[in-house]
Amino acid sequence: MKWPYLVLVYMALILAPLGLSWSLDWPPRSFHQELASALGMLAYSIILMEFLLSGRFRFISSGVGMDVTMRVHQVMARTALAFALLHPLLYQGTPSGGQRPWDVSSQLTITTDFFALASGIGAYLLLFILVISAIARKTLDYKYETWRLLHGIGALFLACLLLHHTVYAGRYGGHPAVAYLWIAMTGIAVGTLLYVYVAHPLLQMRRPWRVVSINRLTPRQWELKVRPDGHNGLTFAAGQFAWLNVGHSAFSLHEHPFSISSAPVDSPAISFVIKELGDFTQTLGQIKPGTLAYLDGPHGNLCVDDRPERGIVLVAGGVGIAPLLSILRQVRSNADQRDIKLIYGNRLEEQIVYRQELSREDTVFVLSEPPDNWCGETGWIDGPLLDRTLSSEQFDNWLFVLCGPNDMMDVVEDHLIARGTSSQRILSERFDYD
Repeated sequence: MKWPYLVLVYMALILAPLGLSWSLDWPPRSFHQELASALGMLAYSIILMEFLLSGRFRFISSGVGMDVTMRVHQVMARTALAFALLHPLLYQGTPSGGQRPWDVSSQLTITTDFFALASGIGAYLLLFILVISAIARKTLDYKYETWRLLHGIGALFLACLLLHHTVYAGRYGGHPAVAYLWIAMTGIAVGTLLYVYVAHPLLQMRRPWRVVSINRLTPRQWELKVRPDGHNGLTFAAGQFAWLNVGHSAFSLHEHPFSISSAPVDSPAISFVIKELGDFTQTLGQIKPGTLAYLDGPHGNLCVDDRPERGIVLVAGGVGIAPLLSILRQVRSNADQRDIKLIYGNRLEEQIVYRQELSREDTVFVLSEPPDNWCGETGWIDGPLLDRTLSSEQFDNWLFVLCGPNDMMDVVEDHLIARGTSSQRILSERFDYD
């Protein structure tokens, strides 16, 4: 689905409970009370949509990119938290108490029923904890798998608490039509969670993979190759990535996203270039051939298939070379007539992977800490370097594909735009979030 339609569907789902409540045509309360109800409903519906955004559903991410999907997930979680924090504060000055015969729609009062309020207070605190713990995840002293499990369980409890509070404490949520809508939306959200944690692993068990080889490419980079075990493998496009689970159950949370470095033409075996950065990658050298693995993919929109440009500039920083290797290898294997230029940056010479293979291409190697005998480019991949190595025709007409550190991609994208390169000819994906 194209991104404009995704945005329209997303907005329609978020606004549906608010619109249905408005259609009841109940007597309006004061502005601050109605605003409090609206913010509460918006926070709840945004939270329910978060389940869909985090579920790795390709019918969503294929239209905008997985990196954009996850960024929207983060931004909207913070938006929901802001709405939720304001929601109870706007009820200041509103009479409280149980239901009055003359106020059946709670136009004048808000409930003081303990259970209805307790679920709202619990959801209020839990949402704050979930968002703050996600923002501070990298600084917290526990593993990603632990955080992901707690985040999923917390989200499940949050949805249930919000459903109870909305139906029993909300002015509009008690109406049968509105209540049924909330129940349906909550059921879909919880269903996506069950699919991700239960149904999807069951499907993965039917499509296992085996490690073929694990080879050290540089002091801290490895090539991991896997092959399908009893099935036809994975259909993917050059430049895409997959979540990789090696040596664990299909239900395990020990899975990590890595870009595919091999070309689709080399299937069914698939290779990844992985840098030692975290708990899993530190154990790459201990993996043995034949180890069971599972793949969740393909994902990502860093693809050049069916693009009209006659040339491609690949700009890689560090391990960002992985998806660009896949693109380069696929173009060459297809006898594609498009020209390719690769700009590949690293800190040290020993960090260059597949140097012999890449030296046969039109490659510009860049080192920020070069040895004394280095003959290539030095410094960083920035505007002046691009101006030295690229022609005006390339800036004006070629496709640019970027993968690497965020700072590098920011500099390159800004310079390309300044040089008149259309944003439609700049492809990049980012996965380094706070």
